Amino acid sequence: MRTIGNILWMLFFGLWTAVVWFMLGLLWCITIIGIPFGLQCFKIAGLVLWPFGKEVYSNFGAHPIGNLIWLVFGGLGLAISYVIGGVICCITIIGIPFGKQCFKLATLALAPFGARV
Repeated sequence: MRTIGNILWMLFFGLWTAVVWFMLGLLWCITIIGIPFGLQCFKIAGLVLWPFGKEVYSNFGAHPIGNLIWLVFGGLGLAISYVIGGVICCITIIGIPFGKQCFKLATLALAPFGARV
């Protein structure tokens, strides 16, 4: 079931959101100061492709300054969009597993520094 979920996720959500995360990472990496933020975008892009079967362990306290900067410059908006997508997916019974993946990605989009996948 995990493989089927990952294939369906990649067809409907994962491919285009991974491209967006990858492009966002490239934009962050243009400046030297933004490289750590770009690397986090690449980490999230990898998870967005195949999220089923992976766990996210958040540790906001590991890098609070980086997470606060991330939160101000886009993390909050990204997390809210994943929560909205998760709620929309959870409207139907078939979409509940996809909604759970959106909620998992929302926690990672909120505070990626110190998080383990």
